[in-house]
Amino acid sequence: MGNTLKQLRRSPQFMIGFVIFITVLALVIIYPLIVAADPLEMVGQGIFYKPGTYISVADTVTQSMVSEKSYILNIDTSANRLSSRISVEDRKAMIDWLEKYGGVEEGTLSTADDEVGKLIDTWCEKYDASNPQKGLIAARKKYYVRLDSSLKELLKSQDIIISEYGEDGELEKRGKVADNIYVNVKDIPNQRTFLLGTDNFGRDVLTELIYATRTSLLIGFIAGIVATGIGLFFGLLAGFLGGFADDFIMFVTNLFTVVPSFVILILISYSVGQEARGVFMVAVIIGLTSWTWTTRSVRSQVISLRNRDHVNMSKLSGHGLFRIILVDILPYIASYVVMAFILQISSGILAEAQLSMLGLGPATTKTATLGLMMNWALTYTAHLNGSWWAYFPVILVIALISFSLNLMNTGMDQVFNPTLRD
Repeated sequence: MGNTLKQLRRSPQFMIGFVIFITVLALVIIYPLIVAADPLEMVGQGIFYKPGTYISVADTVTQSMVSEKSYILNIDTSANRLSSRISVEDRKAMIDWLEKYGGVEEGTLSTADDEVGKLIDTWCEKYDASNPQKGLIAARKKYYVRLDSSLKELLKSQDIIISEYGEDGELEKRGKVADNIYVNVKDIPNQRTFLLGTDNFGRDVLTELIYATRTSLLIGFIAGIVATGIGLFFGLLAGFLGGFADDFIMFVTNLFTVVPSFVILILISYSVGQEARGVFMVAVIIGLTSWTWTTRSVRSQVISLRNRDHVNMSKLSGHGLFRIILVDILPYIASYVVMAFILQISSGILAEAQLSMLGLGPATTKTATLGLMMNWALTYTAHLNGSWWAYFPVILVIALISFSLNLMNTGMDQVFNPTLRD
């Protein structure tokens, strides 16, 4: 055992996969202990809020009115304001006018955000509505006049007047907030950070992703145990007994093999009904449809072992069937069973994702899984409106888990398979 562990530690494939998988596993265990939140809590009232920190507008205004918690900074706010309000099309139109009618050399101006200040200064200096602008139609001239007026309005001071209703029901001025007044974010009591934004239901994607990963891993483990257990049991019996038992077991196995397991999985999941499809039920269904290849593989391993000398000695000694299987055969294929279990976990997670994408996963009102998150993102067209945070992290987590498990399996195969050893 110790020598085997040393060989596994020397395998780069196994160690890389093991580190990735343990990191994911540790994250889904530790995060809920630190952040105690309901993963299905609808925090936002809109869909697909962008990642970032959200602060209360009311608290920000209140803090800006308090002299001890408001700060005056000598920062030109107009540049950032203009870069966020002037579209790229307007910037291109301004550059086109300046190069044609303002005498500006071509290529000296840019539409980049950090060049907006220079573009505005040049525009204010060079633009003249009375310029003949030969070759420019009247509608385009009016467009430039409107653009110039809007720029001048944006360049004005953006002070905000704070008012409130008095006892007589009339608005009364309470104060003014200048555009150079700043507040420290740490002084804002009500704020919330969404590292991965929110989903279509207004739920924190990061929290939902952590809990969904934990649920999908649980489904994978249960499905792996069920599939590996059934496959191991039938494979041991078929391989050791042979004869009619072998023929019957392989007949049943071949029946399940001929019909694609995913089709059987869909039919069973649909027949169960959504209300009964909990996490455990889905995991068991996946396991019940994934045991065939394990059975065939274990059977072939047992056939190669059943006529070995130590097995024949046990038979001659009068040992029972189960003792021979458990003591003289199973230890020799234990490494292969572990490898099959690892692959069954990966297959279970992918199968759940496929089922959930078809709307046949666990009940949506009870829990979240990686497949359900993908289903929700697809249903609400997150991939079309640019809300990458709703589906890309899910794809990344599924890929990391599958990659790590398959990498671990490859490393173990190189250690335990004599034909692959260096």
